[in-house]
Amino acid sequence: MKELLLADEAIAQGAIDGGLSGVYAYPGTPSTEITEYIQGSKQAKERKIHSHWSSNEKTAMEAALGMSYAGKRSLVCMKHVGMNVAADCFINTAITGTNGGMVVLAADDPSMHSSQNEQDSRFYGNFAMIPMLEPSNQQEAYDMAYNGFELSEKFGYPILMRVVTRLAHSRSGVERKPVKAENSISFPEDPRQFVLLPAIAKRRYQILLDSQDKMVKASEESIYNQYIDGDNKKIGVIACGITINYLNEVFNQKCDYPVLKISQYPLPKKWIDKMAAECETILVLEDGYPFVENQLKGFFDNKTIKGRLDGTLPRTGELDPDSVGKAFGKINEITYKVPEIIKMRPPQMCQGCGHRDMYEALNEVLREYADSKVFGDIGCYTLGALPPFQAINSCVDMGASITMAKGAADAGLYPSVAVIGDSTFTHSGMTGLLDAINENSNIVVVISDNETTAMTGGQDSQGTGKIEAICLGLGVDPKHLRVFVPLKKNYEEMKQIIREEVEYQGLSVLIPRRECIQTMKRKHKASK
Repeated sequence: MKELLLADEAIAQGAIDGGLSGVYAYPGTPSTEITEYIQGSKQAKERKIHSHWSSNEKTAMEAALGMSYAGKRSLVCMKHVGMNVAADCFINTAITGTNGGMVVLAADDPSMHSSQNEQDSRFYGNFAMIPMLEPSNQQEAYDMAYNGFELSEKFGYPILMRVVTRLAHSRSGVERKPVKAENSISFPEDPRQFVLLPAIAKRRYQILLDSQDKMVKASEESIYNQYIDGDNKKIGVIACGITINYLNEVFNQKCDYPVLKISQYPLPKKWIDKMAAECETILVLEDGYPFVENQLKGFFDNKTIKGRLDGTLPRTGELDPDSVGKAFGKINEITYKVPEIIKMRPPQMCQGCGHRDMYEALNEVLREYADSKVFGDIGCYTLGALPPFQAINSCVDMGASITMAKGAADAGLYPSVAVIGDSTFTHSGMTGLLDAINENSNIVVVISDNETTAMTGGQDSQGTGKIEAICLGLGVDPKHLRVFVPLKKNYEEMKQIIREEVEYQGLSVLIPRRECIQTMKRKHKASK
């Protein structure tokens, strides 16, 4: 059976067919479609595969590990910056190991299409010293998800699977394989395997170190890694993941040079040694950081290694056929100019969005205070940094708005305001708010609640219907927990509430609440 699938969808279907029992994730581009596909899959529903969204990537990672502990196969999905949130558990899973197969999917975003950085998740896999898979096409994405659980069970460790935006969001035909049965519940043979007391952790770490040679051997024998010989030994090409496609396009599928395609890690040392022995220069093609290039420079002091570090390839952004072609001296003379009639349009908040009305009221009030600063967060409301609002002064990472506002207030800034969304608040804002509550910090926290995770397409928000209860439970003074509806007709009331809480010398929480205009439209359309 062949289906036309995004790589994200291929991963989801491969996991389902491979015996998946549960997927755990927090939405983040370009990984979101994996969990959404499983949530919408009739097959997944029939098999009762768990597919609810988690509050953040750390809770997702830990829940997936719990399912693995019980012997079942689990998938945990996140974008690259989510790996930072999950890292505490992720790194320690390399020490505990796994029981049921576990695949950790990290979707990287070279060129920062929808991200704060270009972070390369392969460094996390290398840091944890576990096997990694990096598909070069949609069929490999399916196959790796399908077979990844068995690879995990073979080694007894999680598998990190890394994709990039260009692959995640492109389609190709995918041939499906026979559906595997789910694992039965079983428990680790060693009842203390997951108890990371120092004495046990030391023993488990040694087991991990002793497994490294087996992991390298598996990469050398992997069907995903291929050594394709060539007549011209002047250059040896290492193509990682998706970059093999750019190389094939440049040479019309007939590269004259030896090519080592790498889609499974650790690096297959045998093939790299072969290339180094035969070729004068090694050129490394990889989407992301110079991960392989850096390692090769450590392997071979007397070998010329080219790639992103020496300027042969651009240091930032995605690779493409043009940039790869230039590395070989092949210049594409065809250029396509944007017609003058087309004007660049920056992203903006939807017309009718409640964040707009909130920012208008907040801006007007804060103009009365010369030194006011607004610390923003990750979500649709981040667009408040752009014209016409230009309302926020920072956007760093999930949850940082509250803690940065607190730190600035500790430094003497007044007024210090944090703007965070409902989904981001339950992701990683609650602990920051607790810090502020414990010191009664002189800040105003605006939890702009549109009752969904809007930026990634309207997924369920973990805080819907619970925000006030969470705030009160943490210890917010009820007198300074204010809820209002951000609408033009309430404009004067909104300004009055904001002004009162700015003037209050202590912690205030404001909750402007109005459903996302896009989810409202979809509900209205569905009701018809």
